[in-house]
Amino acid sequence: MNNPPPANDVTNDVTNDVTHAPANDSWWRTAAIYQVYLRSFADGDGDGDGTGDIAGLRSRLQYLAHLGVDAIWINPWYPSPLADGGYDVSDFRDIHPTYGTLDEARKLIAEAHELGLRVILDIVPNHVSDQHVWFQEALAAAPASPARERFIFREGRGEDGSEPPNDWHAAFGGPTWTRTPDGQWYLHLFAPEQPDLNWDNAEVRAEFESILRFWFDLGVDGFRIDVAHGMVKDPALPDLGLTEFSVVAGEGQENHPHWDRDGLHDIFRSWRAIADSYPDPRVFVAEAHVRPGRMPDYLRPDELHTAFNFDFLKCALEADKLREVIDRTITDLAKVGAPATWVLSNHDEARPVTRYGRAHTGITTPMRDQGHPTDLALGTRRARAAALLMLALPGGAYIYQGEELGLYEVEDLPESALQDPTWERSGHTIRGRDGCRVPLPWTGDTPPFGFSISVSAKPWLPQPDDWKFYTAEANQADRTSMLQLYRSALRLRRTDPNLRGEEFRWLDSPAGTLLFERGNGLLCAVNLSGQPIPLPGAGSPLLASGLLSRDGLLPPDTTVLLPPDTTALLQLD
Repeated sequence: MNNPPPANDVTNDVTNDVTHAPANDSWWRTAAIYQVYLRSFADGDGDGDGTGDIAGLRSRLQYLAHLGVDAIWINPWYPSPLADGGYDVSDFRDIHPTYGTLDEARKLIAEAHELGLRVILDIVPNHVSDQHVWFQEALAAAPASPARERFIFREGRGEDGSEPPNDWHAAFGGPTWTRTPDGQWYLHLFAPEQPDLNWDNAEVRAEFESILRFWFDLGVDGFRIDVAHGMVKDPALPDLGLTEFSVVAGEGQENHPHWDRDGLHDIFRSWRAIADSYPDPRVFVAEAHVRPGRMPDYLRPDELHTAFNFDFLKCALEADKLREVIDRTITDLAKVGAPATWVLSNHDEARPVTRYGRAHTGITTPMRDQGHPTDLALGTRRARAAALLMLALPGGAYIYQGEELGLYEVEDLPESALQDPTWERSGHTIRGRDGCRVPLPWTGDTPPFGFSISVSAKPWLPQPDDWKFYTAEANQADRTSMLQLYRSALRLRRTDPNLRGEEFRWLDSPAGTLLFERGNGLLCAVNLSGQPIPLPGAGSPLLASGLLSRDGLLPPDTTVLLPPDTTALLQLD
């Protein structure tokens, strides 16, 4: 049953200022894409389970259209035991029954398209669920059988084979190998419930090409590729000599045995050919953690379209470091004609409001930087400045759900509520990623804050009581809210020709600040210096991330966009 909110629900309000981008084959080069973590977006089927679903997403599509994004990216919605939040897929051609049905997915795609929203899905090609029919067949089959060749099975080391085949460490803690009853071991770079596929196997390659076509034929506009840098392994499976998991190849590991291997590119060329075979070409975005200078190899014209910019996401909010990342990104990707992308958060990292409220604003440790005090007022001010900076840069941008509401990381979830596999696999030393996955608050003063249409439903993760101040409804009523900032910035991206192209020029500015020009002279000034600075010229700002002083100064931790006729001079007092 699909019960959309009533027509007067302000969180679904669509007014005449909604502007849809014109259709074109290169939409992805400048697209603003909204990440939907479906389990936590909106619960709309009325079953009282407190879990987001397709019905909930359909009921909020107009909210997303009004926000001003060009596309939505939906985290895995396939059948899954949910050992890793859906990234352990048991069937790539269906919908998890908790989320809905394949027919509902078809309707969602059609309704999104009617609103001018493209739809991007997650594809998880590195591994499957241990409940996937292929892996169950492999467990029942003999060593060296065709069923086992779809995966990476090996004999153990030691006289009795009781030691793992090598010394690799898994992303969620512990070894990357699990032993089967017949004595062999299977590889899993993540959890034991996520056995890695063997991408040297022709059947694996053919299966995923078929999966891509299945969803493309249903109207899906593209895929985000999970762990795009980890699908291909060195057949020799050599020891790494490391004491813990590393998300990228380290110094002296140019030929890393399971990250960023050259064999990946043949796979992606075949995928690109499939995407380009459609009258309205489909697109790919890579989740790829690669060595410096290697990202252009993934984005050549016959491979993938774009990739997440993890360097920008993890960068400290410091002017010199941001400029370095921005320069490197634009320069590197220009070599292959690929657009940059910019992102502040996702379902794996601490929310910006929390992260930027700390003394150290970058991301340095796997999964989560924890245990550091946060100044939420400071973090919010900085998150607003970072958001406007991101949306003023050339290329594409990704917005993680709730980012536009100013939500903070929920770091005090009860231990009994934690579901991220990192918590168990780390021996209860790393709380994991649940804090950024708490269900969204939409309306009202008490949980579940309109997340479920059933008011008695208990969300799958508990929401803080003070999120009543962060609901979409509360944001809508406040002209200075985070939501209004995002809407205004996204509207400018669509309507101002200076922001629609890819022109970008740095201008001189003092230490601790950034100043650049877009198009025919639109200026973006960012003050991270710690002290107020004079605004350039005397023109009226187009948009600012915070209040500007009446004496013409740009406060610290503030970004402003200025019209083209502004004189570009920034000086510290």
